[in-house]
Amino acid sequence: MKRAAVRRRRPFKIQKLEQLVRLVRESHEQPISGEPRLPEIAEPGETAITFLGHSSFLLQAGGKNILVDPVFSTRLIVLRRQRAPGVLVRDLPPIDLVLLTHAHMDHLDKASLRRVIRATRRLRGTTPEVVVPNGVEDLVQWMGFEKLHVMSWWNEIETLGLKIVMTPCKHWGARMFRDMHREYGGYFIAPMDGAQTIYHSGDTAYFEGFSQVGERLRPNVALLPIGAYFPDTYRTVHTSPEEAVRGFVECGAKWMIPMHFGTFKLGREPMGEPVERLNADASRLGITDKVRVLAEGETMLLSRDGAVLPSRSAAAERESSSPVAASYGHG
Repeated sequence: MKRAAVRRRRPFKIQKLEQLVRLVRESHEQPISGEPRLPEIAEPGETAITFLGHSSFLLQAGGKNILVDPVFSTRLIVLRRQRAPGVLVRDLPPIDLVLLTHAHMDHLDKASLRRVIRATRRLRGTTPEVVVPNGVEDLVQWMGFEKLHVMSWWNEIETLGLKIVMTPCKHWGARMFRDMHREYGGYFIAPMDGAQTIYHSGDTAYFEGFSQVGERLRPNVALLPIGAYFPDTYRTVHTSPEEAVRGFVECGAKWMIPMHFGTFKLGREPMGEPVERLNADASRLGITDKVRVLAEGETMLLSRDGAVLPSRSAAAERESSSPVAASYGHG
């Protein structure tokens, strides 16, 4: 009797390389869509959340300008973005603080960080502070940031009039294959002036940490990932739209803004499916009015007490060719 052939499991590195080759090929099949906008500028006491694409945000909170996981590059080595960034680096206000959730290249893009540092130095003469998870500091410590903060889960710091807490997540942190020592997480941002608080989960699968964030921090706004969940094995490190909604409910936030969709083709699901499934599940639960899907460059503007404010279209009225420095008193 012939022995049945045993299919050997391919090494992890080979599987990842095959996935990368496929993703790179597919990322070049369609032209880049979308147009950058000029950012809406918050007034004192207001909170502004501008979606830049993927997991990147410009946050204006407590009178400070904060970037989370800024990625403005067209390509991450060979993987090309599908949609243009919502705001160009040259149109950003001077940045006070950069928060980096982990070392993956679609979240920590060195080229984008260097551009942000240079732009802020030109506008204000100083550079931003940066916060990274433990084990990630070597990637940014020589870039020229004003100050480097290193954090682990549930660590808390106060800087620039903001309380920052690093929150747990269910993901992984290696930038290559052998640097598994790098930590990862999300962030809770609380302005000391009492303005709205924001929770950026970082990349994560569904886990009990959403409830822990709700119990310990109770954020006003939750920025949660909804893409790269198929095939189902991807859900060991990413949430499906339905799991993101569950995480939103459990963390107790008033508003949910989705992220991690539409920019880079990282999963096998159709590019438009995450938002469709998100809206369907929010409708099923009767919380559609609490979920705000922002287009790239779109801003959610909140008053100090959390009321949604209409856009003043101030950004749209400025000529895109004019340097943003002029609006900050730097000719």
